[in-house]
Amino acid sequence: MSRGTSRAREKRGKQLGGRLAANLGAGRARAPEASVVQGGRASALAGRLIPVGLIGAGVAVYYNSFAGVFLLDDHWRILDNLQIRQLWPPWHALAHNSRPLVQVSLAVNYALGGLNVWGYHAFNLAVHLLGGLVLFGIVRRMLQSERLRARFGGAASGLAMVVALIWLVHPLQTESVTYVIQRAESLMGLFFLLTLYCGIRGGQSAHPRAWFMAAVGACALGMGSKEVMVAAPLVMVLYDWMFIAGSLKASVRQRWGLYAGLAATWVLLGALLATSRPEQQTALVDGVTPWRYALTQFGVIVHYLRLSVWPHPLILDYGWPLAGSMVSVLPGAAVVLGLLAGTLWALYRQAWEGFWGAWFFLILAPTSSVYPIADIAFEHRMYLPLAAVVALVVIGGHEALGASLSRVRAPAPVRRWLGVGLTVAAVAVLGHATVRRNEDYRSELAMSSDTVAHRPHNPRAHLGLGAALEAQGRSNEAIGHFLEAIRLKPDYAPAHSSLGATLAMQGQIKEAIFNFEEALRLKPDDEMVHRNLGLALLKQGDTAGAIRHFSNAVRLRPDYAQARNSLGGALARQGRTKEAMAQYSEAIRLIPTFPEAHHNLGLALAAHGDIQGARTHLFEAVRLKPDYALAHNSLGALLYRQGQIEEAIAHFAEAVRLEPHFIDARNNLRIAQGSLQRARDKP
Repeated sequence: MSRGTSRAREKRGKQLGGRLAANLGAGRARAPEASVVQGGRASALAGRLIPVGLIGAGVAVYYNSFAGVFLLDDHWRILDNLQIRQLWPPWHALAHNSRPLVQVSLAVNYALGGLNVWGYHAFNLAVHLLGGLVLFGIVRRMLQSERLRARFGGAASGLAMVVALIWLVHPLQTESVTYVIQRAESLMGLFFLLTLYCGIRGGQSAHPRAWFMAAVGACALGMGSKEVMVAAPLVMVLYDWMFIAGSLKASVRQRWGLYAGLAATWVLLGALLATSRPEQQTALVDGVTPWRYALTQFGVIVHYLRLSVWPHPLILDYGWPLAGSMVSVLPGAAVVLGLLAGTLWALYRQAWEGFWGAWFFLILAPTSSVYPIADIAFEHRMYLPLAAVVALVVIGGHEALGASLSRVRAPAPVRRWLGVGLTVAAVAVLGHATVRRNEDYRSELAMSSDTVAHRPHNPRAHLGLGAALEAQGRSNEAIGHFLEAIRLKPDYAPAHSSLGATLAMQGQIKEAIFNFEEALRLKPDDEMVHRNLGLALLKQGDTAGAIRHFSNAVRLRPDYAQARNSLGGALARQGRTKEAMAQYSEAIRLIPTFPEAHHNLGLALAAHGDIQGARTHLFEAVRLKPDYALAHNSLGALLYRQGQIEEAIAHFAEAVRLEPHFIDARNNLRIAQGSLQRARDKP
């Protein structure tokens, strides 16, 4: 074969090989395109199914929470809170409240369904579910960030789903979801998460202004929900530094406007605290130093961490004792300080674990550091910090499991199904515990009994159980628990007050007065006890003494509408009608939806000769409170005097229907029916 022929064949072979390589290359290029299309469809499907799955799981474990009742603080913040009964104008509900958004949410609930507890639970669950969806978005975007994409990007959606799912169904969340008034925690949590999510989206957007404005708005709403929101701007800066900008200097340079807006919400929080009423503010532990409170929190935080992993038993009211000495808290201090040191080291290295460690400590800091809050331990404080624990366990566990299975060369399907199995098992166990815990919220008696069973030396638990028994008419048993609370804590003013109220209802007025006076000796500035003592003195016939204590209640709290109404009643007894009307009118100005004050003002106006004014207020009383038998009887009497006998009969009959043993209403009804019959018998 000639050399030329050989070269020609070699050339043709190279050309053929080049064309073949090109065709193979094109084939390889086309295969990923098909994969991308399929992956895109799968991703879109997952994007729709994951939120549905999260919502479904949340509803499944909280379906029985809707049978829960109003408990403990729900009474004075919801049932006895007449301010929430008027939604418009909104400043009526917002005035002098450190958590105005919570107050408005309660007013919306009342406007839509009155005191039907179902609606309040539905609102709480909706907030919790939204929080879970936003948490999913935050974790997914963190794992897909430039810093973590190579390490977690392929598993980002799955890991974020597991974190959000466990956080949603974890029984440690029940106190923030099923205990109605603790919506303050979940509302704050939702706006905290929205602040972070909007800030993250703004950092990834070509047009970030709208996202940043939304972040600042969410932060402001969070400040109006609960004071713990103070940590949100710091967590936002931390996220930027670690996952977006890469350095603190770059973060400030690029996003100083966002940080300025978030910092401005601290001013809003300060203004809310400065203008709120004392009873709306966080109570502090009397005589407890920040140092001793901080020592106590080592044990509390370790307990929170244990409940995150093994949530049993859950207790509504711990009555946690203060730490006695540094030596007694050394084990807890070692754990907490070790975790804090690990967090600082991880932050120094800009490791993702440091972000979640800082999340945990920053959010707990306002309640679990040096600020001596009266309630030393409460499970709802773990609402947001729990997300950090879950994220660390899930993401860290994913890495550890992957490394272990790689060593034994386990096939990919085995790894995948093992992860799914562990997730399903964890969600099933935690979800069952949540459903079980919700059962304790079905009645005050059930919850209080559970608390006393776990914390028998907690005087406040006995006080709660006594109140629950009293509400069921079991007064003697209630008195036993009030006395036990006093035995455990002789200077416990609320127990003396509750004992006095129960004794007063039993007709033991002298004993009731003794306990009210003891409560005032221990706590002289308790306006509610002054009012209760005034009511007891009024029953004893001591009108002057009652006026003195009602006046003290009003002096201590000028906007105490109920005390003004009681003061008006005592003044009316002394014939001081004009002064009584002034007190009734002021009570109505403070709370326009106060039916008892409208009724009493109506009676006073009638006695003063202002019949038209009396009609107006008596009609308003029965409109505001249709089951107000006394107001129906009073309105019937006024209508009867005006000759409107048929209308009077209707109101007398309604009073008797509402209270069958209402003797005055029965007599008035009989007289009115006789008058009507005589009028009809006349030719």
